[in-house]
Amino acid sequence: MDSEELQKSGQKKSVISISIGSSKRDAKGSLFLGETEVTLERKGTDGDIKEAARLFQFYDGKVDAMGLGGTDLYLVAGNHRYVFAESEKLVKHVRYTPVLDGSGLKNTLERMAVRYLSDKQIVDFTGKNVLLVCAVDRFGMAEALAEQNCRVLFGDIIYGLGCNIPIRSLGALRRWAAVLVPIITRLPVKWMYPTGKKQESHISRHPEYFINSDIIAGDFLFIKRFMPSRLEGKTVITNTVTATDRLMLKDAGIKTLVTTTPCLQGRSFGTNVLEAAIVAVSGGKKALQPEEYEAFIKKHEILPSVEHFQ
Repeated sequence: MDSEELQKSGQKKSVISISIGSSKRDAKGSLFLGETEVTLERKGTDGDIKEAARLFQFYDGKVDAMGLGGTDLYLVAGNHRYVFAESEKLVKHVRYTPVLDGSGLKNTLERMAVRYLSDKQIVDFTGKNVLLVCAVDRFGMAEALAEQNCRVLFGDIIYGLGCNIPIRSLGALRRWAAVLVPIITRLPVKWMYPTGKKQESHISRHPEYFINSDIIAGDFLFIKRFMPSRLEGKTVITNTVTATDRLMLKDAGIKTLVTTTPCLQGRSFGTNVLEAAIVAVSGGKKALQPEEYEAFIKKHEILPSVEHFQ
């Protein structure tokens, strides 16, 4: 079925991700999920919150689903889900189009990706030191890594708050999250996460945790911003990697790059983009339930992309 036939049959969807991150990372792409072609676009606003809010209003009702990039709508601590006050304001005037922040896939796709890498012996976690740079927004990946026979260090306080306090267990992570998440979600996103031009800047912060790890996982912008210049022989598990980022990682000596979202037209998009695509194809007007995401991922065989540099 060619593109004209797809359009006539109604099996063509459009998704746009609006990010408060750098516009230098903007991209367009497309993928097929079953017989449905989904066009993808990412627009960064260089940290301009008002412009991001304007774009959400502009595209409301004009696309099938929207992604929220550069921030989260929610963080979960214990049995409570906390809303980011600043992110909520960005989308409060959206009326017709579902907005996804990627949290649904972080809980499902990323959890499944770690297990897949282990089961298929693509990544050997046994006895390895693993650094997950930030886990509070990636509990799915955190829990999946904790299932492996490896030593995991969660860098939330080190790289998110700038304090040298390593967290070495899920129990400790949950206790810290219960204290910090209610506070963090009330503060401006830029205090914890690089936005705008900060996404292109580099500050080597506590490089010893990177150097002493065999596997580095989590948010790519955290990894890129704080990593040392050399990471010989390491494996990186992340996403939102551009062609330029891939060359940088290769030059740094990375052995294997895994992106939990598929590589499309030279880059992997964020979980918010892929989640928006899944919701668009499913025809829903809100986020799906975890079991629905898992069924969709299995049905359409959405697998990690793996690239060996060495």
